[in-house]
Amino acid sequence: MPFKMFDPSRLILKPLGERIHDIDLCKVLVPVDDSPASLDNEKIRSVAGAMVAAKKANAAILLMYGAHVIRSGCSACMIELMRRGLVTHLATNGAGSIHDFEFSLIGKTCESVLKYVSEGQFGLWQETGILNHILEEGTEDGLGAGESIGRYIWENNLPYKESSVLGNAYHLGVPCTVHIGIGQDIIHEHPNVSGAALGEASYCDFLIYVQSITNLENGLFLNFGSQVTGPEVYLKALAMARNAAHQKGQQIKHFTTAVFDIQPVSEAGYNEAPPKTDPKYYFRPWKTILARTVADGGKSFYIRGLHRDTLPSLAKLAIAMEVC
Repeated sequence: MPFKMFDPSRLILKPLGERIHDIDLCKVLVPVDDSPASLDNEKIRSVAGAMVAAKKANAAILLMYGAHVIRSGCSACMIELMRRGLVTHLATNGAGSIHDFEFSLIGKTCESVLKYVSEGQFGLWQETGILNHILEEGTEDGLGAGESIGRYIWENNLPYKESSVLGNAYHLGVPCTVHIGIGQDIIHEHPNVSGAALGEASYCDFLIYVQSITNLENGLFLNFGSQVTGPEVYLKALAMARNAAHQKGQQIKHFTTAVFDIQPVSEAGYNEAPPKTDPKYYFRPWKTILARTVADGGKSFYIRGLHRDTLPSLAKLAIAMEVC
């Protein structure tokens, strides 16, 4: 017997023009040529060197990022890394794609959760719901979520497309995959959402992601601020890629990983997962990205800091090393 379901057609959506936006792209965007980033130490230089070495080896360089990376204004640096071939695959969660889309459309994003959830209006904005139509159209063309959104941004010449990670990834032919958890994103509230399209688009992107992981030997995996989606998608993809590699007598174990976050992590011993009795065990990037998946031949680095400091610093160092 089916359970009773909520009818989303009852919802009232308002135009984005009525929303109070918390973040203005023009105020937060970190320009590549005039970056204030000054972080320079042995660890971040090692990661930058691994990035350049991976490019020379024609190996995968994946950058997984949480939504806050986009909100922090790091898109210009990410786009430049794509242009230079210093990142060969970007990946994010649903929220990362939504902030990218809103920035591209109106140059602003983010709303006060406290204010709008109290009013019953959080996430219920008409223009943001266009993403649901974009995903449906993309799946009809056999595209994943990231390419569908990037195509729309670029081919429709959205006002701020030049600062869009998804739009530029589409333009440059670099995969930027979107890994969706149904019920986690504001567009899932909208009456026009298709669960089938969400699943198909995100699963397509997952398989594209796995394909990139098959080329991770001698490569680099970067995780910026994604504490659940990043490590979990990476873990499953690596298991699949290694399974296929083992059947051919190949291996995927000599590669570098790096986690960039603000959590305090001990400088000594993060190459081993903390015990289950330690609350830090449940910080997934540590046990999954820094320890378990590189235990048989890889290297890992943890770099603590704000994204608008760490990511531009890494980009600057890698670009400088490649030019030298």
